Amino acid sequence: MCGIVGYIGDKQAAPILLQGLAKLEYRGYDSAGITVREGEKPAEVVKTIGKLHNLIEKTDEGRALVGTCGIGHTRWATHGAPSKTNAHPHVSGNCTNSGSGAVESEVVGVHNGIIENYQELKAKMERHGYKFYSETDTEVLIKLVDYYFKKYKMGPIDALAKTIVRVRGSYALVVMFADYPDRIFVARKDSPMIIGVNDGESFIASDVPAILSHTRNVYYIGNLEMAEISAGNVDFYNLDGDRIEKEETHIEWDAKAAEKGGYEHFMMKEIHEQPQVVLDTLHKYIKEEGAAKTIDLSEVGLTDEDITKFSNVYIVACGSAWHVGMEAQYVLEELGDFQVRVELASEFRYRKNRLPADSLVIIISQSGETADSLAALRMAKDKGITTLAIVNVVGSSIAREADYCMYTLGGPEISVATTKAYSCQLVCMFMLALKFAVVRGCMEDYGNYLDELLSIPEKMNKVLEDKERIQWFASKYSNARDIFFIGRGIDYAICLEGSLKMKEISYIHSEAYAAGEMKHGTISLIEDGTLVIGTLTQSDLYEKTLSNMMECKSRGAYLMGITSYGKYDVEDSVNFPVYVPKVDEHFIGSLAIIPLQLLGYYLSVSRGLDVDKPRNLAKSVTVE
Repeated sequence: MCGIVGYIGDKQAAPILLQGLAKLEYRGYDSAGITVREGEKPAEVVKTIGKLHNLIEKTDEGRALVGTCGIGHTRWATHGAPSKTNAHPHVSGNCTNSGSGAVESEVVGVHNGIIENYQELKAKMERHGYKFYSETDTEVLIKLVDYYFKKYKMGPIDALAKTIVRVRGSYALVVMFADYPDRIFVARKDSPMIIGVNDGESFIASDVPAILSHTRNVYYIGNLEMAEISAGNVDFYNLDGDRIEKEETHIEWDAKAAEKGGYEHFMMKEIHEQPQVVLDTLHKYIKEEGAAKTIDLSEVGLTDEDITKFSNVYIVACGSAWHVGMEAQYVLEELGDFQVRVELASEFRYRKNRLPADSLVIIISQSGETADSLAALRMAKDKGITTLAIVNVVGSSIAREADYCMYTLGGPEISVATTKAYSCQLVCMFMLALKFAVVRGCMEDYGNYLDELLSIPEKMNKVLEDKERIQWFASKYSNARDIFFIGRGIDYAICLEGSLKMKEISYIHSEAYAAGEMKHGTISLIEDGTLVIGTLTQSDLYEKTLSNMMECKSRGAYLMGITSYGKYDVEDSVNFPVYVPKVDEHFIGSLAIIPLQLLGYYLSVSRGLDVDKPRNLAKSVTVE
């Protein structure tokens, strides 16, 4: 949530800041602002509400602001309603102009996150003569930095250190000081931030796409760390003010991967990228040993000896990543003979769990910065439990803090509704299930399972060839009010993700149910024309789920059924059948989800909605 960009170098900052903010629009926002400084002149602050194009127009695409040092922000309202006054950047002075225009303030800054004790800090600042123009916790933070900077006559790093030890909550804080016109200073706790460097230039951002066209050499600033950034250079400090060394990371993503590439929306582009990124992820871990294939987790760091020590597995995640866990639990339990529990990170972190010491906690997160998942990871580590992360972003907080990390190769995912990241996470869990099963002596047909996994990308392409039928069907149901998804076992897990795709981008109310639960209340909601979507990919559960669907049909429901080619003939039972290629039933969720992704997409398009940036949602949830 929210987006931060910063630039210092030899070019005009404002156009670069606006371009970077545009790359971060997927994170969700309700207002935007930038501040630019030229030498020792006062900083210029411009803020707008609504979409970023309002800020672009107000600044004449950045040409109206002169200066080679600046910071920008897109705000997602937490404390204080969306307004120009509450928009960032904020200033330390007692302003009457809502902190906009030319400001003489010592400190100007932006902030992502939530300051939990801001009211207590605000009261302290008011006792020291500070006046507040906004309702935000960020203004309190900026004024607190100013207070310590002036009271103790200390440098910016020391002032930041004193500030962050007084603050409770999460933050990525970026500030500029009038006395240091050729520097930008940052501090971080829990909220994501990266710093990129190039020849004579430095960049700050909440996520890689904002700076990918300028540099692929980045640093990840750690928790409770600070940095001083100048043109082409960055120095890092700990809370004691001591300089610390950081390793530079090279981002492999191609800059073009963050562009639409001819597609109307990022979501459709990312749906079509799934075969390739899934293949890349599979090839990262499946190696050939002579004529045989094997899953190699040496890069993850997880050894066979480690695996034999685990008695049970907890999969902890949020949103679509939780749905990955829901599907993977069936595969892990059946193939690996594990006791598996799947937990929502937002619940798990507050549970008084007595986790067995020989447990493995798997944290799944695309960004590697999801606040609840990160907190759950830290809770597990505090209890001495082994942790494994599955993430897409190299160097992210979860990746760095977990005992082991398994990276997906999804590349940048811009659309808020995940597709390719979900599919990459799913095949990672399938590979873990196979590896665990082999090590624990529970599997004989290892090679056949690997062949089935490796066949998935080509079969995904086959599913995508049927997209015109899905588009036609979506146009027929664009006015639907309620949609129900039903399935059993793995099919139920597929339904959970399909339903989420539907509601988050089409705004149609949808629910997913274990099919056997329909008669325990939900069937009372079925009326003439209600769309019921059933997934029917599991042989031993097919007849039972189809029976539940027919009960809905007898009450007026219109049925869509998803199953595999040649396995079942559902055309006599459902109104709109969708077939996917055959694959081992443990892995068929990788194929069956694609028609549901396409259905959600086409329904959103037919309703004239913003597919990539649905209302009230953000790509990366970095606050509770």
